[in-house]
Amino acid sequence: MPQWLPLLFFYEGMAVKKEWRLSMTVAGLVTLVAAIHYDYMRDFWVAEQATPIVYRYIDWLITVPLLMIEFYIILKAVGASVSAGSFWRLLVGTLVMLIGGYLGEAQIVSALLGFIVGMIGWAVIIWEIFRGEASKAAESKEGIKSAFNALRIIVLVGWVIYPLGYVFGYMLGSVDDGSLNIIYNLADFVNKILFGLIIWSVATKDA
Repeated sequence: MPQWLPLLFFYEGMAVKKEWRLSMTVAGLVTLVAAIHYDYMRDFWVAEQATPIVYRYIDWLITVPLLMIEFYIILKAVGASVSAGSFWRLLVGTLVMLIGGYLGEAQIVSALLGFIVGMIGWAVIIWEIFRGEASKAAESKEGIKSAFNALRIIVLVGWVIYPLGYVFGYMLGSVDDGSLNIIYNLADFVNKILFGLIIWSVATKDA
């Protein structure tokens, strides 16, 4: 994760309309936390030659809920009618997804059970942003529809790599730890940066 990217989002956040400043701050926080944790994960891998599961999930437990809450924040920024229920569905779905994945990867529960629980959480998120209240609220606001669509495509398509990596790495055993770490890191790199850049784009256009 580029070290300068969080600074860019924080700086640009001061130049956008006040309704968008929280979204830009969250984008900056996501990339900042990710950059810090990637340093820890790299050092752990070099020293231990083992998957930094705990560090990775600490990162995800901070950054992924923030990314999901962004859907709610940007809808509020454009004055869309969306209730707190949408916020909580996105947050709870995210936590269920991550906790299930962690329990499976850490072998606290079986890999299959962890996968099933994690997929239930992901399904809640997908439903909310494609068919739920958040989706309907976005449809009512022309100025944000394209950005909202782009963000939810990232969650649907860009995030597929995570359950696939889990299946091949922890259920089938056909991907080694080193390759799986590279795949996860590349996916994080692309997905988190794209999220921030899309929000930056729509925030600067709403001048």
